[in-house]
Amino acid sequence: MGPVLELRKVVKDYPGHRAVDGISLSLERGRFYSLVGPSGCGKTTTLRLVGGFEKPTSGEVWLDGVMVNALPPHQRDVSTVFQSYALFPHLSALENVAFGLRERRVPDAVKRAQDALARVHLSTKAASKPAQLSGGERQRVALARSLVLEPKLLLLDEPLAALDPNLRGQMRAELKALQRSTGITFLFITHDREEALSMSDELAVMNAGRIEQMAAPESAYLQPVSRFVAGFLGPVNWFGDIGVRPERIRLTTVPGEEASLQATVDSLLFFGNSIQVHVRLNDGPRVSAEIPAGSQVFREGESVWLSWSRADEMRLP
Repeated sequence: MGPVLELRKVVKDYPGHRAVDGISLSLERGRFYSLVGPSGCGKTTTLRLVGGFEKPTSGEVWLDGVMVNALPPHQRDVSTVFQSYALFPHLSALENVAFGLRERRVPDAVKRAQDALARVHLSTKAASKPAQLSGGERQRVALARSLVLEPKLLLLDEPLAALDPNLRGQMRAELKALQRSTGITFLFITHDREEALSMSDELAVMNAGRIEQMAAPESAYLQPVSRFVAGFLGPVNWFGDIGVRPERIRLTTVPGEEASLQATVDSLLFFGNSIQVHVRLNDGPRVSAEIPAGSQVFREGESVWLSWSRADEMRLP
């Protein structure tokens, strides 16, 4: 079988602005994909083009082997979970989930909606209205409402953005588990690099309407194709054309066997499982290193040496 989604040189222009600039990509079935990038990079416009909420200025959108440029959202086998969740406030959780099935006149709509709520661990909240649910529970209802339709492709538009940090971490794991258990292809839109890195089978890093790199998370993080991709996916220390991530830098009080640079400790920040150490090289530039909590303690003003392995270098002009 072919890909579930193909974008072929898709362009979207607005007056005075090109939001999407010739994007091409292909998504295999049953995998978790992310479009990640800063605000204004074109990722949400891309999602809207796939979902049918916008029409491309040029290029082609193919779903399951059919070009769908002219098809409205309800004629595409795609479901969308919006950041606002877009639940009907006057309907119960069960009624919200069953709504799409009833519109399609599915005979066992209630049973399927109950099963979908059970899948997201909300069976006990079936009679609750959205106002009676927490943010995380409303998100689960929105997910169940989309998943119950068994779409070929599920689009998720920054669905974790409104949740508190602890709940966001929990929902990352639950989303990935849901994708694995349903086998539905997920296309997740986010500006949060941790979400994209932790959940995706593949991610596409977008910048100024273009995809700069599409790869497995580890590959994009360790082998970025541009300084933009390197910097967006995590902090980088630049030494001319060489980039080294903070966690790859070693700090010692004596020179190492490999090439070492002498520096002075500026400040230390404790993050629970790690310590971020900011040092200033003797010739002026500031460098950050990340060391495990409980490792050697450094003091502000202390003279140190920093080094790294050649294998950890990212050589980008």
